[in-house]
Amino acid sequence: MRKQGKRRLRLAAFLPVCGFFLTLFFSPSCSRSEPVIEFGFMELVYYQGEAGPEERLSFFVIPQDDDGVENLEELRLFHDFEGLAWTLRGDDWIRYDEENRSWIGSRSIAMAGGEALPRGLYRAVLVNKGGEKSERNFSFDAPAEGRFPFPSLDITGGRYRIESRYPENKFICYDSQGAVLQVVPVPEPSGNLSSLNLPTQTRSVSLWAEDREYSTAALSSMVSLR
Repeated sequence: MRKQGKRRLRLAAFLPVCGFFLTLFFSPSCSRSEPVIEFGFMELVYYQGEAGPEERLSFFVIPQDDDGVENLEELRLFHDFEGLAWTLRGDDWIRYDEENRSWIGSRSIAMAGGEALPRGLYRAVLVNKGGEKSERNFSFDAPAEGRFPFPSLDITGGRYRIESRYPENKFICYDSQGAVLQVVPVPEPSGNLSSLNLPTQTRSVSLWAEDREYSTAALSSMVSLR
């Protein structure tokens, strides 16, 4: 029997929320003491690691609690067969609002040493500050290997050049503090940066390449525009 243990979370600066591996569940809103995971998704993303592409899991849920998101204590994720556990707390999880709904989660759940994430059944547990909790099971059936090579990005003299076999490619624009400004589609593999109308505060960009058919994506390291 495998011994259950916790793995350290590595949180990415930014990943767009797009193609899902699975749409999990909706549940009607009602008055109750325990929190509820109303909706959730998981997505496999390849990051640029020192020894090659590394897998990370983007995991987000829409939580419901009678006393609001501020009353939530932990969002836990388990892979019981492999004995793995990750715990996100208020200071750890990323929160963003979209269409009057709050999402919480992580854009970079990873295995130690850059190992591949286990496929199969996962279990999410949402706990509020009063100790009430609820959980949901779901499957993560990502392909064992990516369909395309990891993409690359080069910026020199006001021009960009990408090498990507992914169907969709975009630039994530960052300001001088590393905050995300905008996500800009890149229609051509090379050209002048001025043709993309990047925000004037942009100081660096990274390449987000996506394969919607298989719900996978790749994120390059940031490249300075200067």
